[in-house]
Amino acid sequence: MNHKPFVVAIAGGTCSGKSTLTERLGEHFPENTRIFNMDKYFKKEPPTTVAPITRKVYVEHNSPDTLELDRLFADFDAALRDESLDLILIEGLFALYLDKIREAADLKIFVDLRPDARLVRRIKKHMAWGQTYEQVTERYMDTVSFRHDELVEPTRWHADMVINGNLDANSGVLIAKNYIEGKIK
Repeated sequence: MNHKPFVVAIAGGTCSGKSTLTERLGEHFPENTRIFNMDKYFKKEPPTTVAPITRKVYVEHNSPDTLELDRLFADFDAALRDESLDLILIEGLFALYLDKIREAADLKIFVDLRPDARLVRRIKKHMAWGQTYEQVTERYMDTVSFRHDELVEPTRWHADMVINGNLDANSGVLIAKNYIEGKIK
């Protein structure tokens, strides 16, 4: 009898709490779990995009075209065949956008957070990486918010569960953990 790992796909907007939710779930299921962070699959030489309003050119990180999809899918397929795994957690902007991931998922979660809260988190995160306030906010307004509306937000309708990105202010993590626990035991 073949054992298939239980697959959880976690999507949501930039800085919505996807990685935090995935990390917390991974802490609850430390054994026989494989975690995929789609950010680790960015192309070394990503394409560029032209902002729809300002026409400024940016390095693109908010489109599936920026990912090494062949490598991601090969690693994901290998994990699906790994009978030692009980759980696969895969998170990223496009976890519910990419058919191959979405169709393999047993549980699809969308982490939702208001755009202003996501922007504040993004400012803090990117300024800690050395970007200026102006660089972060300009890029967010020029491209990130457009890509979110175009590619990320519509995927919420594929979700089985929508979790509030204010993870410490709600029971979302516990609900997801309990559901997954019931499925993998």
